[in-house]
Amino acid sequence: MSAIPAAQGLRTCSRTACARRAVATLTYVYADSTAVLGPLATFAEPHAYDLCDQHSERLSAPRGWEVLRLALGTQQSGPSGDDLLALADAVREAARPVRPPVEQPRETGRETARKGHLRMLTSDD
Repeated sequence: MSAIPAAQGLRTCSRTACARRAVATLTYVYADSTAVLGPLATFAEPHAYDLCDQHSERLSAPRGWEVLRLALGTQQSGPSGDDLLALADAVREAARPVRPPVEQPRETGRETARKGHLRMLTSDD
């Protein structure tokens, strides 16, 4: 996997000797024998491969594997409305005041009998 060029902030194709800009991300679902090619992932993942337009078009999978191609042109430039609402809900949840734990009353007395989960206590007055 190629490193992200710090100066440009762009990811390049993971293929050897290819310096073109990555436009798609390839991942494998080994359990289903499926290669999934979709829009460029938000973050570089260790087990995913970023591909340029030429390498993503020429992608082939091993014999017996299926290639699932997701639409590359539908990538949004920013978070969706649902993403923003989920983020706002998470911030509200984190900002809620924490209630102090309710202190359990201390037992006084001594246990004289027990039946199942019930206990009989006597006071030591």
